[in-house]
Amino acid sequence: MNVMDLFNLEGKTAIVTGGGRGLGAQIAEGFAEAGANVVICSRKVESCREMSDKLKKKGVRSLAIACDVTNPEDVKNVVKNTILEFGTVDILVNNSGATWGAPVLDMPLDAWQKVMNVNVTGTFLMSREVGEPMIKQGRGKIINIASVAGLGGSDPRFMDTIGYNTSKGAVITFTKDLAAKWGQYNINVNALAPGFFPTKMTEALIEKRGHQLLEHTPLRRFGTDEDLKGAALFLASKASDYITGDVVIVDGGMHAV
Repeated sequence: MNVMDLFNLEGKTAIVTGGGRGLGAQIAEGFAEAGANVVICSRKVESCREMSDKLKKKGVRSLAIACDVTNPEDVKNVVKNTILEFGTVDILVNNSGATWGAPVLDMPLDAWQKVMNVNVTGTFLMSREVGEPMIKQGRGKIINIASVAGLGGSDPRFMDTIGYNTSKGAVITFTKDLAAKWGQYNINVNALAPGFFPTKMTEALIEKRGHQLLEHTPLRRFGTDEDLKGAALFLASKASDYITGDVVIVDGGMHAV
């Protein structure tokens, strides 16, 4: 097999949660460019429709579906309609996420629960729902979007986000354990841990602390619209068939400092 064929996603179908904007949109675009059919879902279905239309112009098929990943019925609906339209689910990207900035003593319980529900429970529900068709077909790729914030503690001057950090740490452990459980079914479960990319979630932090963040980033820049595509495609393609339970860190080297 030619090495480029290892990255070809033609004939594959991917679901990307939160794929209408930000990192999810970047990943969805990369998959489409590699030939995959892509289902975009999030609570804000209009942004999903816009992204889906953009992907269709690349010559692939795409669906946009409204979904709250914390709602089991919404999750079932996404997977059901994906299989009805494409006959399979080959790739799942759990990208939908939430955050909340507050000192620990001021963190509201409902905000904590929201962050944990979206980031952790949503990842569980989506993964569980695609599990049956993936097990039945004897293959699948699940990619969970973690964060460098889940690798350890963070300086509160930069990130005072106890719920977010905790949730992303949980996503990393979930990734490793699900990989151990589902490897027997030829399902690869890995995670991406992005550093700082200019998105709606990070814009306020970058505006206030961008200079200091770059001082702790060996490559001296933030992530771009292209920097996550290759890593996500690698984990979604045959190129990563012998990798599972791993976390690929895409942060410009920040974790190494």
